[in-house]
Amino acid sequence: MNNRSNIYLVGLMGAGKTTVGRQLAKRLGRTFYDSDHEIVERTGVPIPTIFEIEGEEGFRRREAQTIVDLTSGTDIVLATGGGVVINPDNRARLRETGWVVYLNVPPAMLFERTRHDRNRPLLRVPDPLAKLEELHRQRDPLYREAAHLVVDGSHLVAAGIVQHLLREFNRLCKI
Repeated sequence: MNNRSNIYLVGLMGAGKTTVGRQLAKRLGRTFYDSDHEIVERTGVPIPTIFEIEGEEGFRRREAQTIVDLTSGTDIVLATGGGVVINPDNRARLRETGWVVYLNVPPAMLFERTRHDRNRPLLRVPDPLAKLEELHRQRDPLYREAAHLVVDGSHLVAAGIVQHLLREFNRLCKI
């Protein structure tokens, strides 16, 4: 394991990365970032607009640069976008510069959490549940490749996940 103090949360949209990340950062006295929010701040437009103008490829380029910038610091907690693991350079960068936690949540639960959210361009399809199942099949191995720790996010609320992470990190790396 690396000795960096950064913690990165990965997982599909709706897994709870931002909620858990904010609580974890507060408990550890660290700065919290959400890579998608950072992209919106930098561009001044919502993510769906970036997708409309630049396509997913343009968004992924912006995402990769944001990951490099954010992971250059120390003592942060970062909630990444769900597709960050598509890029092998992102996976390697996250794994090498901090602790990566994969919040694994079943697609049916993710669907319930995201079905009314209009800010998710990849779910603007006739069957969003099928899309989430497809994304989970494609990305699960990539999340696992990047992760130092996999957490089943289907049975715990955010506070329970934070407690679990604090116990694990204290046991494994004495943060």
